[in-house]
Amino acid sequence: MKFITKRIHAFLDYPVAIALIILPFLLGLGESNPLALKLSVATGIAAFILTLLTDHHLGAFKVISYKMHLIVDFVVAIVFIIAPFILSFEGIDAYYYWINGIAVLTVVSLHKSEAVI
Repeated sequence: MKFITKRIHAFLDYPVAIALIILPFLLGLGESNPLALKLSVATGIAAFILTLLTDHHLGAFKVISYKMHLIVDFVVAIVFIIAPFILSFEGIDAYYYWINGIAVLTVVSLHKSEAVI
């Protein structure tokens, strides 16, 4: 049952990017490894720029195809899922990345066939 459309995804992109920048500070990420905070903030900034550049109705410059955007989202989800193992994140640091990775992977996998990977 795939129900997430390009339009719905576009509305999620900006708030998610901002959350990736702000939440690490609110949650106090970085206890187990300072990279836990830095990786999320850097990913949030990159996600914001990606959204600005994506060819969808909320993209400002429309130079990156929507399919490429979904591929980047998929890669970020996988990186977030494996980062705690590779970078020795523990506790809230690890849970934050696993939850975000699974959430992004779920969104990408629930996309309507209009833009499948």
